[in-house]
Amino acid sequence: MKAAVFEEAGQPIRIYDDVDIIQPRAGEVGVRVKYCSVCHSDLHVFDGDLPLFGPTVMGHEAAGVVESVGAGVTRLAVGDHVVLTPVPPCGECFFCVRGQAQLCANNTVLGSFALADGNTSLSRDGEVIYKGLGVGAFAERVVQPATGAVKIPQDLPLDLACLMGCALQTGTGAVLNTAQVETGARILIMGLGGVGVATVQGARLAGAAVILASDPVQERRELALQFGATHVLDPGDGDIAARCLELTDGIGMDYVFETAGIARLTEEAINLVRPGGAVVSVGVPPLDHSVEIPNFTLFTSLEKKLLGCLMGSCNSLHDIPRLASLWQGEKLDLANMVTRRRPLEEINEAFDDLKAGRGIRTVLEL
Repeated sequence: MKAAVFEEAGQPIRIYDDVDIIQPRAGEVGVRVKYCSVCHSDLHVFDGDLPLFGPTVMGHEAAGVVESVGAGVTRLAVGDHVVLTPVPPCGECFFCVRGQAQLCANNTVLGSFALADGNTSLSRDGEVIYKGLGVGAFAERVVQPATGAVKIPQDLPLDLACLMGCALQTGTGAVLNTAQVETGARILIMGLGGVGVATVQGARLAGAAVILASDPVQERRELALQFGATHVLDPGDGDIAARCLELTDGIGMDYVFETAGIARLTEEAINLVRPGGAVVSVGVPPLDHSVEIPNFTLFTSLEKKLLGCLMGSCNSLHDIPRLASLWQGEKLDLANMVTRRRPLEEINEAFDDLKAGRGIRTVLEL
């Protein structure tokens, strides 16, 4: 099959048409990928901030059509439209049975970027190729555990549905699942890429009274107002702390979401959140970045909270259908999140879009 293969950090990704993929085995499905968008986590691999084992097919925010099913698969059939997810729950481990499917012990995002038995499903000329973030969807086909492909309605366009694989789950889930934001809350969102815009939409769904969205790119700030932000701010043009106090009667934000994947912004967020409030670290910074809390006694005595967030604390089998229903009810805007479409052959240009902050999401068509 045709696939885009990452081979070395900082070097252009190459397109090959002779990548081998296994047939689905028991409990697995084969999916013909139609669309896959480019996520900041992919960029970390491209830039070398997230080192991998070897040649890798990246891409994890994707949608397609089921082509084949392995033995024992009953919840999916050939022809089903599906969203792929990098966090397929096994349903049986310590975490899944406690309602924390995003932390599934068999989670490929936190593990080997392979299927449960260690088979990556991909190779070329006999050399193993890895599945970036457990999916490997910058390719014509993928093989996934059956729970890694979630059925969606046929009327949901696949070029929009692919956003549910990561950005929509992560952003809306950070608000609704991780933070469990209450109606009337006052929120700051730092970063307005795909995940940040999804967080804005999640805040709107939660009924937040103040949604302050911050990003240095003017186009993104203007779009954020369309998605539900009540106020926007250029972080380089003014005092963000003063603006937060102004909008909250001098108290501070109830919740601050760091969605840009910049560790120092999490440190800044701790100072912007009110006593008793919560900072939610949503973005994925490079592995060598750390967060420092200078006055930890003050942090704890003010009962501030720092919450980690993986994929919006979502169980994809539940949350992807929920997102699809919200789209059908015209409560989620997916169309305006896709600001550019490119063929797979322009994958390197798609990464340039991401690095330059052009638009919200670039979607690749396979």
